[in-house]
Amino acid sequence: MTTTLAGRRSAGPTEALPAPLHTRRSRFGWLAYLVLIFFALIYIYPFLIQIGTSFKTEPDATGSPLNPIPGTWTLEAFRQLGQADFPRWFFNSVFVTFFVTIGRVFLDSLAGYALARLHFRGRTAISGALIAVMAVPGVVLLIPKYLVLVQLHMYNTYWALIVPLLSDAAGVFIMRQFFVNIPVEVEEAARIDGASIFKTFWSVVLPMARPAVITLTILSFQASWNELPHYIVAAQDPKLNTLTKGVATLASGSLGSGNQFPLKMAAALLMTIPVAVVFFVFQRYFVRGAGAGAVKG
Repeated sequence: MTTTLAGRRSAGPTEALPAPLHTRRSRFGWLAYLVLIFFALIYIYPFLIQIGTSFKTEPDATGSPLNPIPGTWTLEAFRQLGQADFPRWFFNSVFVTFFVTIGRVFLDSLAGYALARLHFRGRTAISGALIAVMAVPGVVLLIPKYLVLVQLHMYNTYWALIVPLLSDAAGVFIMRQFFVNIPVEVEEAARIDGASIFKTFWSVVLPMARPAVITLTILSFQASWNELPHYIVAAQDPKLNTLTKGVATLASGSLGSGNQFPLKMAAALLMTIPVAVVFFVFQRYFVRGAGAGAVKG
């Protein structure tokens, strides 16, 4: 009986055993990483071209525009920017972005706290209107903004660049969602101690909403720094040009003839650095704040 079973086992074809589960997962993981690396290179490559072209000569950039490695390294493009209006554009962007970011964080936090905690008639309607405004494309408001600025005699001034951007629906919504999930007992304890509504907001609630505040700060900085359509309709004086508007004039070749690829790429590179620095410095707070908003909202 034993001999017969052994013979049957040896006579049968050799069956391939399936690969272990962890081996298949490992192969799938490597494949997923390769796909992610491929798409990452696709997104990074234009940025590498921007960096390399900034240090090229005009003939080199025209002859090999897709090669990120300069044939001859030069800083001529950056020297031209220094002699042009680029320092003025940079100052205007820093000036406008600073006040827009501070004002937007403060006003959006106040409005979000009012919608989350204060009980008044029409609060639900205002919250619904806030969400509706978020769905409206900003470009459809450009002409009304221009008309309002002209009627208020703010057109072609720094006020026109700053005031319309001091608040936005998305920022109010983010702060409201975060304030809603803060325990009410904390505020009640502060009011028992004699704190006013604003004192409670400023000294108790706002420090607890630090992740949301940092998230809103980063978003406000990036939005105001990269803003272009509003700056176009708010002013036409070249002295009020920001970086976005100034770089747009470079793209049209206003500083001379030729392609001017190194000049344009150098301006775009210098414009990108502040946003990249702010994001990487506060990246962990941004992710933490966004995650908290997603879970608590």
